[in-house]
Amino acid sequence: MPVMTLPDGTQRNFDKPVSISDVALDIGPGLAKATIAGEVNGRLQDACDILESDVSLRLITDKDSEGLEIIRHSCAHLIGHAVKQLFPEANMVIGPVIDNGFYYDIAVSEPFTPEDLENIENRMRKLIKQNYEVVKRITAREDVIAEFRKRREEYKLKLIEEMPNEKTMGLYYHQDYLDMCRGPHVPNTRFLEHFKLTKISGAYWRGDAKNEMLQRVYGTAWASKKDLKLHLHQLEEAEKRDHRKLGKQLNLFHFQEEAPGMAFWHPRGWTIYRVIRDYMEKIQSENNYQEIHTPQLVDYSLWEKSGHASKFADEMFSVESDNRMYAIKPMNCPCHIQVFNQGLKSYRDLPLRLAEFGSCHRYEPSGSMHGLMRVRSFVQDDGHIFCSEAQIQSEVSAFMELLFTVYKDFGFDEVILRLSTRPEQRVGSDDLWDDAEGALKEALESTGLPWELVPGEGAFYGPKIEYSLKDCMGRVQQCGTIQVDFFLPKRLGAEYISENNERKTPVMLHRAVLGSFERFIGVLIEHYGGAMPTWLAPEQCVILNITDKQSSYCEKLEETLKNKGFRVVSDLRNEKIGFKIREHTLQKIPYLLVVGDKEVESKRVSVRKRGGEDLGAMTLADFLDLLGRDVSSFGRDDGVLQK
Repeated sequence: MPVMTLPDGTQRNFDKPVSISDVALDIGPGLAKATIAGEVNGRLQDACDILESDVSLRLITDKDSEGLEIIRHSCAHLIGHAVKQLFPEANMVIGPVIDNGFYYDIAVSEPFTPEDLENIENRMRKLIKQNYEVVKRITAREDVIAEFRKRREEYKLKLIEEMPNEKTMGLYYHQDYLDMCRGPHVPNTRFLEHFKLTKISGAYWRGDAKNEMLQRVYGTAWASKKDLKLHLHQLEEAEKRDHRKLGKQLNLFHFQEEAPGMAFWHPRGWTIYRVIRDYMEKIQSENNYQEIHTPQLVDYSLWEKSGHASKFADEMFSVESDNRMYAIKPMNCPCHIQVFNQGLKSYRDLPLRLAEFGSCHRYEPSGSMHGLMRVRSFVQDDGHIFCSEAQIQSEVSAFMELLFTVYKDFGFDEVILRLSTRPEQRVGSDDLWDDAEGALKEALESTGLPWELVPGEGAFYGPKIEYSLKDCMGRVQQCGTIQVDFFLPKRLGAEYISENNERKTPVMLHRAVLGSFERFIGVLIEHYGGAMPTWLAPEQCVILNITDKQSSYCEKLEETLKNKGFRVVSDLRNEKIGFKIREHTLQKIPYLLVVGDKEVESKRVSVRKRGGEDLGAMTLADFLDLLGRDVSSFGRDDGVLQK
């Protein structure tokens, strides 16, 4: 007599074992049709699974996030069904769920073409229309091996070898196609109609470049046609805003094979970089940070002593000279401790806030690099605060105030806060962790903002808060962080003299606001679609003459604006004014100043905003006031709006 307790506390009694689908049908036929799976005592199970004892049960539909993930996972299996029909010799590998979608890795003799992708999608749609049942069978290990041997699925056999303790496995039958999975999966293909295959790429087996190259077919799936359409629109928008494409179009930076993962900054891109750096220097100085600079090349022994060599050796670039081994700096923390260690410090010197725009290099596999978002050479807005345990909370609160100011100035009002707490493997006493986690929680609570607890995800040396931004397309970009470190200062001999005249190890707070300049600029380019707020724009205005007769007046305007500290250029080419306006509009210049005979006679300028709005003629003084207010508002919504 199994009893099912539902989320609202009601119970359903049955006189025999029943499936999850049976429970849904007992409640109502509409719910039975919508049920994808069930959460049984907190664990997801297939709708066909039989329940023999009393359980807590939550029915999963496509309205639930778990249901959507199951739909995506089942779409990956459907790729396998379609591919095996179109390419019988193909070997299926793995097909997991990813953010907003899924993929399947497949071994084929020839790379897939765009036409192949279209054919696979069309075949999947035909299979969905057949409305067939997805059948699950728990199968003995030896029978699973026999089945995949018969089907010559060598990668599935390799996967089974990596699971020696599995005595039985779940097999899911899509008509003639068979796949191995823990599940759960949809009970019927009718749940899978709102999908789209998006792209093909190469992927190494097990992510190792030494292994064979596979074909990875990506797709996305949603619960409704409306959701799918919205997501595809966002993908199109993301494609238009791709910072790599805009970087080339706007002449900001480029990459080339001679320096993989290392940006070549062009004058316009470097202007954005310098403006951000100057801004961060000012903000940090106002918050009592002392800027330092540490070497790029440091003897390998320091990285061994700090523990980085043992943990990150594969990510470090090294070089030998004068019979000594050096590492190119992958991070700044050990070097900042060397600065702290010069001269005996007192408790009166704490907190000591050190900041560096530190150039770092890390080896990223070639397949993982992605424009400015993931590079091998980057500069961090790195800072380290040396403080006592009692100062942790106040320092974290002060840092968050700084961080929120910076994010608002760059145009980001929505910040996602996550607190990661002690992992199982850690250094330091539980009392120390209690104090540190309590200080971070107190700092978070003081913001009045919601935050998420992520248990067990802290670093081994201390808890941390991560700060993520939500861009204009709703994508979450993790940028800032503050991490409590009980470990590294002690390991590298950092000490101060306490009020009791005792030698104590300071707590070290690792903090960054932007993360790296490269990645943050990539985020900004995509967030603004290349149309940077006026304070960040490489050129804030361009002066355009209609004929050569206005050239002298334009040059004087340019000189005046430059003397006021604005970034301005004149375009005095002998081209039609419409051509010049279109060209600079494509370069996303915030303001275009058009000068003809009327403007020269009246000592005015005709002003056009980036979005095409004609502000009409105004005096230079009025334009200077407008431009000054726009620049001083940064990227805040309460400033002068840019279109």
